[in-house]
Amino acid sequence: MKFLDRTKIYIKSGAGGAGCLSFRREKFVEFGGPNGGDGGDGGHVWLEAVDNLNTLIDFRFQQHFKAQSGRPGEGSNKTGAGGEDLVIKVPVGTQVFEEDEETLIGDLEETGDRLLLAKGGSGGFGNARFKSATNQAPRRANPGHPGENRTVWLRLKLIADIGLVGLPNAGKSTFLAAVSAAKPKIADYPFTTLHPNLGVVSLGDGQSFVVADIPGLIEGAHEGAGIGDRFLGHVERCAALLHLIDGTEHDVVGAYRTVRREIEAYDAALASREEFVALNKTDALDDETTEEKRKALEAEIGGEVYRISGATGDGVKPLLGKLSLLATKKRADDKSASQNEEEMGWRP
Repeated sequence: MKFLDRTKIYIKSGAGGAGCLSFRREKFVEFGGPNGGDGGDGGHVWLEAVDNLNTLIDFRFQQHFKAQSGRPGEGSNKTGAGGEDLVIKVPVGTQVFEEDEETLIGDLEETGDRLLLAKGGSGGFGNARFKSATNQAPRRANPGHPGENRTVWLRLKLIADIGLVGLPNAGKSTFLAAVSAAKPKIADYPFTTLHPNLGVVSLGDGQSFVVADIPGLIEGAHEGAGIGDRFLGHVERCAALLHLIDGTEHDVVGAYRTVRREIEAYDAALASREEFVALNKTDALDDETTEEKRKALEAEIGGEVYRISGATGDGVKPLLGKLSLLATKKRADDKSASQNEEEMGWRP
């Protein structure tokens, strides 16, 4: 399945049915009177977040969506049937923007979240509605209101607990494949990863968390160099960033600074997220060189740097344990915040 995280769609809600102009005409009924029914309301257009989708690829082949229109009213005071609502299913984490791609309409962060994009038109009144003491035979019925036409952009931001960042060939895909069941493409050339990959890390005892691996960043990515930085949006929701540094790099501190500059240029809020730094590929280094590079990184970041090898698994388990604790805490905090919002009536 191809990965698509941004697309434009065109939607139209259903039009309301026309009201009916009708009079009761029966033999031996002296006073028939108006009996035209109202038209049915048009269907709404909704977006709904579901679990079983992780890409917007379906919208590459279908971009136009239209809800059902209401049926017209009929005689004998029969109201027309309302049009069925159209529910468009999207992955959890989908954001909806106006046509300018800047104005945020809504953010579907949880399974079952719904967003009303276009309201259906109201059905028109039949002539029975206009009967009065001074107008007992109205010859007037309203047409239904038209539906809404709208163009919106959908942008997917993956829901992951930990975001995996680093330069190309830092070993991110190898690490993801080693700690989860994900099978990203792995090769010995830069930019092997061309789109984000998700992997679920299971540690036993019911503990698990989701890791998102995004394509490597290079200097100037925020200006479009390489693949650019647009995939950084997929790690904006993460509890923390896991920054992998290739231990075989001559200048590991420079490699760290390059990625940090690109993250800061993209979003200051993302740059302030908690960060774990790991010196990867230590299986290709001797202990003395590994320690020298690790201490240089620690002096740069002012914190702990983990020694790991995604290929052999050395040093990976303790790091995963700390990441799991952080991910569990963030989920608990998010759940508590969501419950508070529901109690306050802020969420539907």
